[in-house]
Amino acid sequence: MREDEHWMKRVLGLAKKGRGRTSPNPMVGALLVKNDKVVGKGYHLRAGADHAEIVALKEAGEEARGATLYLNLEPCVHHGKTPPCTPAVIQAGVRRVVIGMEDPNPLVKGKGIEALRNSGINVEVGVLEKECRRLNEAFSKYIVEKRPFVILKAAATLDGKIATRMGESRWISGERSRRFVHRIRDQVDGVVVGIGTVLKDDPLLTVRLRKGRDPYRIVLDSRLRIPEEAKVLENSSSKVIIATTEMAPRERIESLEKRGVQILIFDSKEGRVDLNAFLTRLGEMGMMSLLVEGGSRVNGAFLDEGLIDKVLLFLSPKLIGDREAPGIFGGMGKKDLDEAIVLKEMEARRMGEDILIEGYLA
Repeated sequence: MREDEHWMKRVLGLAKKGRGRTSPNPMVGALLVKNDKVVGKGYHLRAGADHAEIVALKEAGEEARGATLYLNLEPCVHHGKTPPCTPAVIQAGVRRVVIGMEDPNPLVKGKGIEALRNSGINVEVGVLEKECRRLNEAFSKYIVEKRPFVILKAAATLDGKIATRMGESRWISGERSRRFVHRIRDQVDGVVVGIGTVLKDDPLLTVRLRKGRDPYRIVLDSRLRIPEEAKVLENSSSKVIIATTEMAPRERIESLEKRGVQILIFDSKEGRVDLNAFLTRLGEMGMMSLLVEGGSRVNGAFLDEGLIDKVLLFLSPKLIGDREAPGIFGGMGKKDLDEAIVLKEMEARRMGEDILIEGYLA
């Protein structure tokens, strides 16, 4: 078992090389091991490219016969943009397959494992399963619910303020924390802010990393108040989406569309964009993961609706102490302490001068 875990750790390392580039597919790594030596390896580079198993089998050639194949995710059995992998594994003469987790995709979900076993291959499932599930947490939600995995990021002082009463927030968090956020932006499909953030901070919402990839830049703006000169509307390799409502003026919709902005119109809910409908639409567009970088109002709306899957909270060693300064979450919140939301699998670590708290709500 320890030997299997050793190789699975290497598989996870391979799979992570595809982070931010495989959506809406999962991150998958593959190792073919024979006589304690790696004879083939690979990972899924991007959607539409060869799957990890195929890359490893091609590299191994005839050496794949009698080898053990390590995968963090069950091999597929269905035709997508590429042929199914399970038949190729069987035809290659692999002796044993060690799998981290069953594929949650209803088109697969155990069928690949069953096909391997029916062909006489010895199959082990569940090696480093927790790590494998966390790696593909966004895929696991998206493929079942057809809605994106929502990560909420906030930077706050130790007393929970995300800005001064005058709206000043640059910079609450330190440089290392901000670099980390850019790495997260590089890995998600879309970054979401509210119109309040655009009006106060005028962010670009791009990724400032060498070889970084800009995600969809998405603004929640129920009345299309976004200024024509807003930086987020500037040219970028990524598309700008504005989610609005029936309250938006027709001439503003047409003006923005002429600039290449995609306008999504939703029925209003208490004067705001209906967030449930919003997430459903983004899922239909193939978005698997979102990073919400909103202000107090947007954060509170996502929390009240129960739409947050994971939080990244950066706490800086600063205090503001003003009751008029906005906190992390606005909204209705919880009236009683026993209704408070408790983070699951919470971890805390130093991030330069800050502390990063990471945890799950779902």
